[in-house]
Amino acid sequence: MTSGPGVDRHDTLLPCAGKRRRRWRLGLAALLLCTLPPLAAAPLDVFVSVLPLATFAERVGGERVQVHTMVQPGHSPATYEPTPRQITALANADLYLRVGVPFEDAWMKRIRATNPDMPVVDLREGLSLRRQEAHRHGAAGGDDHGAQAHEHGPLDAHVWTSPRLVRQMAETMRAAFTELDPAGAVTYAEQQAAFDAELAALDAQLQARLHGLANRRFLVYHPAWGYFADAYGLTQIPIEQEGKEPGARRLTALIEQARAEGARVILVQPQFDQRAAAQVARAIDGRVEPVDPLSPEYAATLRRLADILMAADAGTAAGAPKAAHREQAPREQAPREQTP
Repeated sequence: MTSGPGVDRHDTLLPCAGKRRRRWRLGLAALLLCTLPPLAAAPLDVFVSVLPLATFAERVGGERVQVHTMVQPGHSPATYEPTPRQITALANADLYLRVGVPFEDAWMKRIRATNPDMPVVDLREGLSLRRQEAHRHGAAGGDDHGAQAHEHGPLDAHVWTSPRLVRQMAETMRAAFTELDPAGAVTYAEQQAAFDAELAALDAQLQARLHGLANRRFLVYHPAWGYFADAYGLTQIPIEQEGKEPGARRLTALIEQARAEGARVILVQPQFDQRAAAQVARAIDGRVEPVDPLSPEYAATLRRLADILMAADAGTAAGAPKAAHREQAPREQAPREQTP
């Protein structure tokens, strides 16, 4: 067969070859699509109030969650105000995990209004809650009604300072993640179980280390360690109460109580003014120890706190005779202080 005048034979063949190449490419693309794994679902967009909760959520959710923390390092949950960028990001969030820190009480209506369809899960659900120490009669309060604590303050939001409560909170997280992402149920269950085992081991370790403390009371500036203290049979004595600096009378009473009990350490956290704690520490010839309950390094922080309390207890035991002598003076003067 010959080509017509002015027509090249290749011109009649090229269109057919081009069609074959296109069909081959389409077939290859279809083959690749069949062999590629399905695209992974986008991670859940989860917001939490403070950094320890972010640590817990990441342990339970793993790569299936993307966690954002509202209160940034160096800020206090009592006074924090969300940034415009955070409010904008909340509009696309899948879940908010709250724990009752003060800024949430002030902002929760606006947070919900930003994203009405976003579930808000309260991690305190099912937990046994305590109240912050509002005032203390006796040595620390400067009153003459006996040395006993009265818990009439607000609910204590620092539930995460007890590993036992965190185990329950992690279960609540697992359930919330699973409800929103049923395909990840097995992953969430496995990761929560592994985290639970770590928390149980941490709890057992802290219990063993703190069980033998002779002095089971410790001074803190801000009363953030109440749940930790309750878990291990300890008592925190706060300098600041209900967000207020101590007056001269209370400060003097705290110093006398610390001397009587042989206290040599005061726990502080970086989000609060430490001048009052430093004043007490100077008066008792003690030291200020920073321990941050908002640290994302959860287990390391609790172990360090146990180390500090054990070291302080060893110092107290070494000075026990001196402390006992200091306690005798108020008892000898007590009859003269009685009212008719």
